[in-house]
Formats: sequence, structure tokens, C-alpha cells
Amino acid sequence: MNRRDTVIQALKHQQTLVCPFSANFTKQAQANLINYTKDPDILSKLDSYTHMAEYWGRPTQILNRPDFYKDDFGIIWNRSGADKDIGIPESNVILDIDNNDYTLPAIDEPYLRNMIETLVKTSDDRFVITGIGFSLFERAWSLAGMPQVLMAMAEDSEGLHKLFDDICEFNLKIIDIAMDYDIDAIYFGDDWGQQKNMIMGPEYWRKFIKPRLKRMYGKAKEKGLFVIQHSCGDIHAIFDDLIEIGLDCYQTFQPEIYDIENMKKIYSGKLSFWGAISTQQLLPVANADEVRRETARIMKILSKNGGYIASPTHAIEFDVPPQNILAMYDVFMNQKEYMV
Repeated sequence: MNRRDTVIQALKHQQTLVCPFSANFTKQAQANLINYTKDPDILSKLDSYTHMAEYWGRPTQILNRPDFYKDDFGIIWNRSGADKDIGIPESNVILDIDNNDYTLPAIDEPYLRNMIETLVKTSDDRFVITGIGFSLFERAWSLAGMPQVLMAMAEDSEGLHKLFDDICEFNLKIIDIAMDYDIDAIYFGDDWGQQKNMIMGPEYWRKFIKPRLKRMYGKAKEKGLFVIQHSCGDIHAIFDDLIEIGLDCYQTFQPEIYDIENMKKIYSGKLSFWGAISTQQLLPVANADEVRRETARIMKILSKNGGYIASPTHAIEFDVPPQNILAMYDVFMNQKEYMV
């Protein structure tokens, strides 16, 4: 059984011979690992069962402003702080949600098709995922600012409904193009959670996010693709809603937020999890032996009867010691030794 088949089996809640795994790295974490190992090819030697490329706006560095990037949506991203991969919006593009003439950009179809074609060609036998970053709520607040979007939710703003509809239509076009290729899943990136509870609350999520998300999930399901949803934070209040509209796999599943054993019992056979190896309270602070023990413990719990892709809960950050990255991968790649 190859890597793709293993992931599919896991997502169908069937016991796998090995637990599938993956990890992503920030640029700083990559550099730290290469410097530590003295091996410029180290990343290619760390196996992964998934293979993903994400379309989220193509930020391009602004001339003479080395830490600032402008994307297709007109957003300027400030990467002068700790986050060198995404950054924070420099200012609002939409100043008034209910009174503006902003239109979303056209999808760069040649770029998107080339991205997916390259993804498929380089996949080997891995599970292939096309991702849509900043897929709904995050796209809205990155354009208009978090305070304005949350206030518009509270006021049941028609302008916000229109903005979400426009973003949804944009994403549906991406999915239509992606379905021309031999991919396995569509991934939606959209943070709704805080350390405790949701940013906007379940009731506003159900009014503004759920109907559009249902359309996007449904489009992916037309071709039988798996649906994967990323959201940091605590979103347990809407797990049943997500299952209802077709979610197959939830990422990131933070163990400092969720009781992973209880969640496994409740959602076994209903919802798969991707993550659970903490980039908050394990990888940055534990020693290598502790990382090995906790990684193995989590994998034993969550991989029972499938339904789990082992992974850090987020892209590995600059504060994670390279020794701990290698310790985690030691468990990933030597499961017969640790998964007993």
C-alpha cells in the first residue's frame, strides 16, 4: 500500500498499517534545521504522506520595501515582525463594508493551472491536495479589518453578506479548475477559533460562514474529493455542523485545547483529525525524549481505527529546536519501534 492509499484508508476510518504523517515548516524553521544538520537536502529526506499547494493571493515583494508584500487582492502584508511567511495586513483595503466599490481580482488561471500541474507531477505516490488559503472569514477581515467584519456580523450587514458571497464565488471557480486534475482533496484555510471558544461565536458562524462553506464543500464533493478544513483554536461548538455539510478532516486539532482521547471517542468514524502534536506546548519547550514519548502516545490514541494524520498543529516555527523536529520524525519514520 502506497502513501496515497494509506491516507485514503485513514480518512475512511479504516485501520492502517502505518499512521500517515506530514509536517510544514516556516522559512526560519527550515533554515534552522539546515544549519543544525549541515545538510541542505534535509527537508527532502523527511518523508510526508501528503503533498499540497495553496492558492491565496501570490504576495509579491514591494520594490524598496523588503519586508512588505502586496497580493492580488490589493492587501499589503507586513512581514517585518516575527512572522516572515504571511505577515499582517498593513491597512484596510475596504474602508466601509456597506459602501464601497471593491471587486475581487480575476483568478490568474495560467498560474493556478501551472501550480496544480506541478503539484500533481511531483506528487510521487502521495495524497494530493489543492489548498485555498484565507478562504472566507480570513479573506474578509484581511480586506476590511477584524473589528469592521465582527461589527458587520453583529449588525447583519448586507454588505458583509455580499462580500462573503463574492469570496465564495471566487473560491468555487478555483475548485472548478482544480477538479480538472488528478487530485485527492480540497483544503480550506480559515481561522475561526481562539484559545477558548470562537472568534465570532457559533451563531454568527452559522449565519455568515456555514451557508457559503456548504456550497464550497458541495462543489468539491461533486468529484468525490475529500474536504479538509484548517482552523486554529477552539471550534468544538461547530464540529457537528461541519460534519453535516460534508467535512472529512479537521486540521489542526490542538491538544492544549481539545481532550484528544474524548474527541476520538466522540468522533471516531465521523471526523478525521490532522495535527495534535503541539507547536505551542510540546515542540518548542520539551526535550527530544519527551517529544518522542508524547508523539508516540498521541499517535497510538488517534490512529486507532484510522481517522488520523499525524502532524504538528501548525507550520513549525522558528522557536522549535531542530533536535525536536528530528525527534518527532524519528517516531514518524520508525513507527514499528515506537508504536508498540
